[in-house]
Amino acid sequence: KDADGIIIGSPTHYGSMASQIKQLFEESRKLQRQLVGKVGAAFTSSHWVGGGNETTIMDILRAFLIHGMIVQGEATGDHYGPVALYAPDERSSNQCEILGQKVARLVKKLKEEGK
Repeated sequence: KDADGIIIGSPTHYGSMASQIKQLFEESRKLQRQLVGKVGAAFTSSHWVGGGNETTIMDILRAFLIHGMIVQGEATGDHYGPVALYAPDERSSNQCEILGQKVARLVKKLKEEGK
């Protein structure tokens, strides 16, 4: 609740986020209304191109939206957030870095506008 931006990554398990990440969101109910207006983004990894990567990221983003968070997308690479196949490679690492920069810029912009 103290962070201005939250980026969550999860391996893709059966087309969705890992159970530990799901548990984190289940426990986040106690933060009801405390995450409104904060910036969120997501990334994932899996062993298959069609392994459910987009649904994993969308599940994370959906949880952010339920909390009233602002979601930062990624239009220059993977549409909803970076995806690594197997271990992160240069491409996915660069996309994660770009996404982190976009989240930081959006957080800064929102804080400046809120003054």
